[in-house]
Amino acid sequence: MTRSILAIDQGTTNTKALLVSDEGRVLAAGSAPLAVSYPQPGWVEQDAGAIWESVCAAVGACLRAAGARAEGVAAVAVTNQRESVLAWERATGRPLGPVIVWQCRRTAAFCRDLRERGLEETIHRRTGLQVDPLFSASKMRWLLDHIPDGDRRARAGEVCLGTVDAWLLWNLTGGAAHACDLSNASRTGLLNLKTLAWDSDLLDLYGVPRAALPEPLPSAHRYGKTAAVAGLGAGLPVAALIGDSHAALYGHAGFRPGVVKATYGTGSSLMAPVAAPTLSRQGLSTTVAWSLRPGEATYALEGNISVTGAAVQWLGDLLGRSDPAEIEALARTVDDTGGVYLVPAFVGLGAPHWREEARGLLTGLTRGSGPAHVARATVESIAYQVRDVFDALQAEAGAPLTVLSADGGATGNDLLMQFQADILGAPVVRSAIGPAGAVDVSALGAAYLAGLCVGVWGSEDEIAALPRPEECFEPTMPRERREALYAGWRAAVARCVYVPEPLPSR
Repeated sequence: MTRSILAIDQGTTNTKALLVSDEGRVLAAGSAPLAVSYPQPGWVEQDAGAIWESVCAAVGACLRAAGARAEGVAAVAVTNQRESVLAWERATGRPLGPVIVWQCRRTAAFCRDLRERGLEETIHRRTGLQVDPLFSASKMRWLLDHIPDGDRRARAGEVCLGTVDAWLLWNLTGGAAHACDLSNASRTGLLNLKTLAWDSDLLDLYGVPRAALPEPLPSAHRYGKTAAVAGLGAGLPVAALIGDSHAALYGHAGFRPGVVKATYGTGSSLMAPVAAPTLSRQGLSTTVAWSLRPGEATYALEGNISVTGAAVQWLGDLLGRSDPAEIEALARTVDDTGGVYLVPAFVGLGAPHWREEARGLLTGLTRGSGPAHVARATVESIAYQVRDVFDALQAEAGAPLTVLSADGGATGNDLLMQFQADILGAPVVRSAIGPAGAVDVSALGAAYLAGLCVGVWGSEDEIAALPRPEECFEPTMPRERREALYAGWRAAVARCVYVPEPLPSR
């Protein structure tokens, strides 16, 4: 019988489940949508129960599609939206507030205070991260502040804090395991990159009790066994947890320096493995890419872009076009933007700029500008932001980066992929794995890790040899035009960091 891995990919707007065979083929897939709420400007939340329900729905759909092939499941793997965090009651598993999503900016003032106190360099040196509301630690502090008697209960071990991987593990094992993997832990702002353990000084700084936190463990690890939940039988090993961006890099078989991948989603992440956890001076984060055994880790440099696919969604909402393909079709009706640039700094600018005060900007408009020019500028804004980070990675990765591996939903946009290759001046290789195409790479990477853990595959060399359908976009734009367009983008970015004084109240 074919041995397979059930991989759960819990994302911001949907959850997917794949059944991956020992030959690396996707045997079946299922998915479920997930709502996001915006209760105040800059606040982004989800419902913890709804996340778990979406996992159950996606897994159920996948197992039904698999039929008899589902009998060969050897292990379960989980990959998840990162930095999003929640709190729940240890005794009952009841959520004690919302899931604060990675995009949420509600802790901006808290982070600003840390920077003003001169603590950013210390935090960066220990964690590899900037001080920014993106990362989980300040969100954890907010949750504890809004749980009645939260500090005391957390210190007493009555409250569990965790990233989404920890929440899913808790539910998959029926509350038997409270753990997370090192890739997710390294995105909290509380993990010491050198010791690979929670940093006591940072726990004190953020006021997060160790007793409330999950145990950080290797990404490939036997975390526990499934309860009879989500349509799964009891006793299956949960053998991998990993953040979605890290899983995508693993899914591309990007095991060693010289590889760079971009995941195009609501936001985007570029990540390149490095030989050692060197701190970035280019506005990048140093992170644990994954861990295969206790006390060891592979490290990476990463640049996080806050708004990419979300910019297309914003324009679709503005124009009354709900399908992103309609924006691509509209953008194709013009040969260029006519000098129009959109900087989608709707929640500030992430890597490599890290300017939380920046705001979205549409510039270069003339009387001849129309919806098609704005649509093309929106698509191109994704590629420009990716180049910003690609150039920073090129400066610090320690190995030449000559090709960009691409995955995620927006890679289905051929216009974007060709413009990305043109503005980089480098080939872009798009993954085309599985029935859902490029969006499956994170789940595939998690499946590889679980399969490595339980012996479905014997080594990373064996995994690297598995088939991976790909499509390549070669650059065709002359260098002079490429650099002129990019200079216009950089000028637009410089303008968007100006924030006028608020108007006086009447």
